[in-house]
Amino acid sequence: MSGYNLIRKIKYLEEECDKLGFMICHARHHINEFGDVLALKPKADCLPIYSRDAELFVGTIEDLERWIQGFHFARKYDSMLFGVKHDTNRDRKEQDLRNKKLMDTIKEGKLQDGVKQ
Repeated sequence: MSGYNLIRKIKYLEEECDKLGFMICHARHHINEFGDVLALKPKADCLPIYSRDAELFVGTIEDLERWIQGFHFARKYDSMLFGVKHDTNRDRKEQDLRNKKLMDTIKEGKLQDGVKQ
């Protein structure tokens, strides 16, 4: 059963990335100086603001584990600070902030006829 723990770790990481809307792939734009690296890309139709070929993360398996832990920590921190419990609430809070910034910009008179001055 050589390598069984590595296979379990990879399966776990694939499941976590799938839940977050990413897929694990081969890093195309990275020089392999320190061993094998992998990359995270958005799954189709999960993150429409990014390019489909954008590599959002590049690193080793251990780096990916730490990155996912940090991602979960950031989500917990958001829920602690802003009371965001679900992704729909998170989207609503982000849109509220964008609307507030837009209204502040309009009130300052920096935006006239849809063009920034």
